[in-house]
Amino acid sequence: MKSHLLVALALGSCVAPVIADEQSTAPKLILQITVDALRGDLPDRFRANMKQDGFGYLLDNGVHYANAHYQHANTETIVGHVALATGAPPSANGMVGNVWYDRSLNRAVYNIEDPAHSELVTLSLNAESVQLDDTQNTAQGNGRSPVNIHTSTFADELIKSNNGQSRAFAVSYKDRGAVSMAGELGKAFWFSNATGGFVTSDYYYDDYPNWVQEWNQKDFIERYSNKRWELMLDKNKYLFSKEGNTEFKTKIASFKRSFPYPYGPSSYAYFTTMLSMSPASDEITADFAKTLIMSEKLGQQGETDFLAISFSANDYIIHANGPSSLEAEDGLLRLDAVLSDLFAHVDEAIGLNNTLIVLSADHGAPDAPSYISNHGRTSSEYFGADALRSKGLFEKTKAKFGVGEEVYLSFENPNLYLNHELIQKKNLDITDVQRFIARELTAIDGVDSAFTASDIEEGNMPNTRVAKLVENNYFKGRSGDLYLVFNPGVYINAFDSLSVASVHGSPWRYDTFVPVIFAGFNLEGQKVHREVTPYDIAPTLSAVLGITFPSGSTGKVLSEIMEP
Repeated sequence: MKSHLLVALALGSCVAPVIADEQSTAPKLILQITVDALRGDLPDRFRANMKQDGFGYLLDNGVHYANAHYQHANTETIVGHVALATGAPPSANGMVGNVWYDRSLNRAVYNIEDPAHSELVTLSLNAESVQLDDTQNTAQGNGRSPVNIHTSTFADELIKSNNGQSRAFAVSYKDRGAVSMAGELGKAFWFSNATGGFVTSDYYYDDYPNWVQEWNQKDFIERYSNKRWELMLDKNKYLFSKEGNTEFKTKIASFKRSFPYPYGPSSYAYFTTMLSMSPASDEITADFAKTLIMSEKLGQQGETDFLAISFSANDYIIHANGPSSLEAEDGLLRLDAVLSDLFAHVDEAIGLNNTLIVLSADHGAPDAPSYISNHGRTSSEYFGADALRSKGLFEKTKAKFGVGEEVYLSFENPNLYLNHELIQKKNLDITDVQRFIARELTAIDGVDSAFTASDIEEGNMPNTRVAKLVENNYFKGRSGDLYLVFNPGVYINAFDSLSVASVHGSPWRYDTFVPVIFAGFNLEGQKVHREVTPYDIAPTLSAVLGITFPSGSTGKVLSEIMEP
């Protein structure tokens, strides 16, 4: 896969560039797969029950980077997806969290909300359904676009490289999983629990393509009506089959707490929520993606096309049950079957030897406190934001500066925002206020450290791994006055209406650890153990095609992909 230029240089400057055969020029399709919350060890952990042509194909025939870690602190969905798309941390691309406080609007904003655009109207198939993901509902309006991303994405650079002859699409069950990967110039589709179909916004289209309307009108999700999520294999074949090995089971809507999990009838108000909480959502996403490949004739029009697919079920399942659970294990086995079918579809339509596949995740996942305590550790716990109030923080600030609760503007985990206008009105030094609060925060049980915006901006951070990750997560104007890091095994329960088992978002290794696997396009299988970062994916894809790197990219080109 060496570039023609490198081959020419190796032979001597007077030698004309080698004309490679058709397969070695450029892939017809780049297929980027993101599995939400896929901690780096999980594919190997459950490998024994997986197929040879799903995860097995990637692990056996791909270049598997088994020591890949994010280098930012807030390991949330949008942060990881945009890092994958841009090859850069939040300090460059601006996406500091799923939600941040916008001082100009005096409210919290959702990462991809855009009041200048609206969701395109589509046929409502299940109008009584509700959203599971609270953050997708809290934004003002339903407009979605990539305007908040501060740098270009791989998809943007691909389309610009040949004046729009290449095309880029992104599909996900979550809106932020699609918009982030499509970037400014690609097209994004995501599932709507309200309509029971895939939607987009008028940022991307004036009207739905015919094939999208046809897919929605066939009512694909009806096949799950009155069906159940049942175990794929005999229970005794699972790693987590024994009683006592599974994690805490949450109560979400009326989802049962053990197998089988009924979806209910399609008329049930929580029907699409039940699908979200199960492998069904991955099957739905994959079917839409396969339809997109065929309808748009991806990889069949001369130039390299790009398709990003983000599978969301694993994240929802792990939030509810933890990664060390029967549910998470079966969910990944079912995703393995989905990948097997998807790869067969791509092979038939385009050819795997003409397709460069890269699989990664937006973040990892911690085990639930109950699972950890069952195995001998008792310090893991959930941390409610109300602890900031109960520990006398407001009173201490009042005694020190003459301002109490009113100086605390908003807490959008992990960012704490202060009232700058009040601080200025009281003639207080904002650095002094930030540092005092940081010291008081670190005295609270469960808080590992608190970093101030002033120290980040002035370069006064300690020389530690965690401090560097916090710096990489800082973007002025969006980040808070203080960044809180909680102890390993201590999780913020940020879901107001739901009880959850596992909550990601920390700088600890269980949350930064993800797989990075390149496969297809005649790559040969190998396992690489040196530490890399998912930021390396976008520049590596750019190097393969010989195009401009995303504008804020900090990642390195992976030599094993360029010189297999």
